[in-house]
Amino acid sequence: MAENSSDTLTHPETVRTHAEIMVILSALMLAMLLAALDQTIVATALPKIASDLHGLSKLSWVATAYLITSAVVTPLYGKISDMYGRKRIFQAAITIFLIGSALCGLSQSMNQLIFFRALQGIGAGGLFTLSLAVMGDIIPPRQRGKYQGYFGAIFAISSIIGPLLGGFFTDSQTLGWRWIFYINLPLGALALTAIATRLHLPVKKTEHKIDFLGAGILAVSIVSLILLTVWGGATYAWLSAQIIGLAVTSIVAAILFVFRENKATEPLLPLRLFRNDIFSVSVVMSFLAGFALFGAIIFLPEYQQIVRGYSATKSGLLMLPLIAGLLTAILTSGRLISKYGKYRIFPIIGSLFAILGYWLFSHISLTTPQLTISLWMVVLGFGIGPFMQITTLAVQNAVDRKDLGTATSSVIFFRSLGSSLGAALFGAILVNRLAYNLPRLLPAQAAKVHITAKTIQNSASNLRQAPPPILHAVLEAFTKSFHVIFLFGIPFALAMFFVSLRLRETPLKTTLHTRKDDMPTIE
Repeated sequence: MAENSSDTLTHPETVRTHAEIMVILSALMLAMLLAALDQTIVATALPKIASDLHGLSKLSWVATAYLITSAVVTPLYGKISDMYGRKRIFQAAITIFLIGSALCGLSQSMNQLIFFRALQGIGAGGLFTLSLAVMGDIIPPRQRGKYQGYFGAIFAISSIIGPLLGGFFTDSQTLGWRWIFYINLPLGALALTAIATRLHLPVKKTEHKIDFLGAGILAVSIVSLILLTVWGGATYAWLSAQIIGLAVTSIVAAILFVFRENKATEPLLPLRLFRNDIFSVSVVMSFLAGFALFGAIIFLPEYQQIVRGYSATKSGLLMLPLIAGLLTAILTSGRLISKYGKYRIFPIIGSLFAILGYWLFSHISLTTPQLTISLWMVVLGFGIGPFMQITTLAVQNAVDRKDLGTATSSVIFFRSLGSSLGAALFGAILVNRLAYNLPRLLPAQAAKVHITAKTIQNSASNLRQAPPPILHAVLEAFTKSFHVIFLFGIPFALAMFFVSLRLRETPLKTTLHTRKDDMPTIE
C-alpha cells in the first residue's frame, strides 16, 4: 500500500538512542513476560490440575479459554489505546490480568478455573497488542528486527522459565499448582510500577467510535467455532444437532461480521487492509504459526508426563531444546533482517523446518530415545521461530502510519485465533483418539480395575499403579493418539510454506514517517 504524501514528515522526527529505546522497551518486555509466562507456566501443570479438579476431558479448555478471550479483545485494544492513550490502557490490561490470576488460584472446580482463565485472557490480549504497537510507534522498521528479537527472547525465556516454574510449583508439597497463578501478582506489581515510571511516549489521542457490535458478532463466531472443535467427535457426534448448530452459528456470525465491517463507520477490522497483499498474506501466516506453535508446546509436556512418567519439573526441563531452537531462530533472523533489510526468506526456511519437525514427531513411540526427541524439538523450534516476528514487521512496514495500531492488533488477533483453534483441535483429537484406541488395546482384565476411556479422561494420577499389561496398553493408546496429533500438524506446516512463498519483499523503512498532523503530547 503506497503511503500518502500527506503522511510524510513536516517536522524533524524524534531520533532515540539505543539506551533511550531500551528504557522504554524494558517496561514493555516486562509486561510481555507477564502474559507470555502465563501461556507456558500452565502447560506442565495441566495433567495435575485436571486430576485434582477431576476433569482431564476439559484439560485443553484451561489453555483455550485464555486464548479465546485474548483473541476476541485484541482488535479492540488498538482503537481504545488511540482514544485514551496506550499507557493508561496498558495499566488497565495488567490490572484485569492480575485479578484473573488471583481468582484462578482460588478456583475449586474445573469450570471455575476455565472461567477465570478467560478473564485473564482479556487482560493478556492488551499486553501482547500494546507492547508491539508501542514498539512500532518508536522504532523505524529497518531497525525493528533486532529489537523484536528482544521480544522474541522474552518469549523464549518465558517458555523456559514457565514450564520449570510450573513443574516446581506442581511438584512442591508446600506450594502446589495454585502458585502458578499467584506468582503473577508480584510480577504484575513490578510491571505496573515499571510502566508508570518508565513508559513515557509521545501520543496523539484520537477520537474513535468503538465497534462493540462487531466485536460481539465476532465473539459469537469464534466461540462457536472453538466449541465445535472441542465437542465434535468427543462430547457430541460430528453430525449431531449440537455440532451442526455450532457450525451454522459460526458461519452465519462470520458473514454478519463481514457485513457489519463493510457498514461500520470505524470497523473493528477494516476490510480495506486486506487489499494490501502483504497484510493479507501476513495474517494468514500468523494464524498458521499460532496453530502450529500451541500444538507443540501444550501437548509435548503431556506426552512426557503421561507416557514417560516424568515429573512436571522434569517435563519442563525437557522442553529446553525446543526453546533453544526457537530462541536461536528469533535472534538470528532479527539481527540479519536489521543488517540486510530482507525478511521474506526467513518464514520460507522456517516452514520447511516446521514440516520436518512435525514429520519427525509423527514417528514418536514408547521407546524413542530422549536425545532423539530433544533433537526433534530443536528442529521444530527452528521452524516456528521466524514466524513470531516476521509477520508483525512486514505488516507494520507495509501499512500507513494511521493504520499501525489496527494492523498490529489484527496480526496478533489472527495469531491468537490460530492458537485457540490449535489448542482446541489438538485437544479434541487427543481425547477422540484416546477413546478410540483404549477399547482396542486394553486387555480383558481391564474391566476388573475399571480402566476405561472415561476414567482415564477424568484422572491420570493413579495410572502408574495399574498392572503392567494394562499400563502398557494405556500408554500405547496415548502414544497412538499423539501420532495423530503430529500428523494433523503436517498439513498446516505445509500451508505455512506455500503461504510464505507469496509474501512480497519490500524495502524496510528507515524512518517512522510521522504524519504532519500527528503532533504528540507526552503520556
